[in-house]
Amino acid sequence: MKILYTTEATSTGGRDGKSATKDGALSVTLNTPKELGGAGGDGTNPEQLFAAGYSACFLGALKFVAGKEKVKVPEDTSVTASVGIGPRDDGQGFGIKADLTIAIPGLDRKTAEDLVQKAHVVCPYSHATKGNIEVSLTVA
Repeated sequence: MKILYTTEATSTGGRDGKSATKDGALSVTLNTPKELGGAGGDGTNPEQLFAAGYSACFLGALKFVAGKEKVKVPEDTSVTASVGIGPRDDGQGFGIKADLTIAIPGLDRKTAEDLVQKAHVVCPYSHATKGNIEVSLTVA
């Protein structure tokens, strides 16, 4: 694989700490959600960051495949990622699950579903999670 872009982020303090990219474009405070035994707080958490990254990346993949198919994707197209975390069934740690809801207003359902399936093949997040976590796709 020919790498076209590389980024770097460093985290300190774990789920109750800080995370920032080397270039300073992203700097966040991390807090453990109450549901995971933490105090909560105004900070973000790895699941929120994963949801934001996956939804943005999937939308980019959707636009890419639509362009190849000569299909116009409306400006108000959206991808919502719901990411859950919990103990794995094997008792060996934690796992995550992702549910993506894709809204492509004005596009017929068959075309939308076809584009979504093709985007799922193209998206690097989908490729990275394939066979590792449960991912569901819903066309709204």
